[in-house]
Amino acid sequence: MKITILGSSGQIGAYLTEYLRGKGHAVHEFDVVNGEHQDMTDIPNPELHRVIMDTDFVFFLAFDVGGSRYLKKYQHTFDFINNNARLMVNAFGLLEKYNKRFVFASSQMSNMSYSPYGVMKRVGELYTQTLGGLTVHFWNVYGIEHDPEKSHVITDFIRRGFEEGQFEMMTDGTEERQFLYAEDCCEALETVMHSYTDFKPEDPLHITSFHGNTIKEVAEIIQGQFNLIGKHDVKITPGLAKDSVQLDKRNQANNYITGWWMPKTNLQDGIAKVFNEMKKNYE
Repeated sequence: MKITILGSSGQIGAYLTEYLRGKGHAVHEFDVVNGEHQDMTDIPNPELHRVIMDTDFVFFLAFDVGGSRYLKKYQHTFDFINNNARLMVNAFGLLEKYNKRFVFASSQMSNMSYSPYGVMKRVGELYTQTLGGLTVHFWNVYGIEHDPEKSHVITDFIRRGFEEGQFEMMTDGTEERQFLYAEDCCEALETVMHSYTDFKPEDPLHITSFHGNTIKEVAEIIQGQFNLIGKHDVKITPGLAKDSVQLDKRNQANNYITGWWMPKTNLQDGIAKVFNEMKKNYE
C-alpha cells in the first residue's frame, strides 16, 4: 500500500515511517524539515498536491506543536495559529479533492477551549468529520525527539539530566498524565488503517496507555535510569506552579478502541528504551 505521512519527521511520524516500512508498505515522507518544497503552510503546494493525489492512505500528523514549554510560549501567538490554520486548509482541501482515506491526529486537549492548540485541533476534527475521515486522539505519546525546543516532558528530563546534571520540573509534579510509548502508538495507527471501515467519523478513537502517572513519578523513573548507569548525582528539582497547560481534570480517555487494539509497553520499560537510545548521543 502507498502511504503518505504528513509530519513524517515529528515524534510520532518518524516512528510510524520506520514501522510501516518494516511492514512492507511504500511510505512517502512529507515534512518541512525535508525542504521548503514540503512546507504545508505554502498554498498552493505542488508537491503536496502530487503526493496526496498519488497515495492510497494518508496519516495527517503534521502540526505546529511541541511539549508544555513550547505550548506555553507559542500557542497564543499569531504564527502558531496561522501556521496550523494554513496547513489544515491546504491538506484537507486536497484530501477532499481526491477523496482519500485518512486519519487526522488530534489530542485529548481538543475540548479545552482556553487553549489555542486545543481549538485548532478541534477545527481539524470538524474538517475530518465533514470528509468522512477518522480522528484519533493522542494522549502524551513519547519517544525519541530531535528538536529540543519542542521536546516533551520525558525526553526533556532525560536531555537535561545528561547535559545539566539535573532536571527542573515546570510544576510541582502532582498533575497526572497518561503516557503512551511511540511504538505502541504505531501499532494503534496501523490497526485503525486496516480496520478503517469498522469505524465511523464520530467514533472516539483515543490512543493512550489508559493508565495515569504523575509527572513526579515520571521524574523518579528517569532518575532511576541515571542511577543504573552510575550517575547518582542527577537531581530532581520540583517547581512551585500548578499545571497551566492541561487544566481540565474532567477529561477522560475513552477505551472504545480497545476492542481492536491494546497498549503493550508499561511506562518503566518505555522510558528505559528512550533513555538507552538517547544515552548513545552522550557516550
